[in-house]
Amino acid sequence: QVQLVESGGGSVQTGGSLRLSCVGSGYTDRPVCMGWFRQAPGKEREGVATLYMRGKISYYVDSVKGRFTISQDNEKSTLYLQMSSLNSWDTGMYYCVARRDTYQSSCNPWRKDFDYWGQGTQVTVSS
Repeated sequence: QVQLVESGGGSVQTGGSLRLSCVGSGYTDRPVCMGWFRQAPGKEREGVATLYMRGKISYYVDSVKGRFTISQDNEKSTLYLQMSSLNSWDTGMYYCVARRDTYQSSCNPWRKDFDYWGQGTQVTVSS
């Protein structure tokens, strides 16, 4: 049974930084597509960033480009999301996600049909 466990959330002031981590386990085959989603209070869940492991191809939604960086440590089976210049609209629950399929074309944050989801880690940005 695949499990994704996020950590690293917390409270930070506007302009601050946080690094989220996601440890995966239970894989038969390690996913080649992983990413991060978030959900702000009263809003729909939205994709933030994805990483296609073959070639390290990453995508970011416009609202986080230049501020967030997605990366992976293969040896630790850990996915990261480095977030900087945080603003109040970055507040929300952040979820680690992974896909079963291996298609690069489906590995982007605009698709919501990821197969595996973590429980989430809360990020709160205040002034």
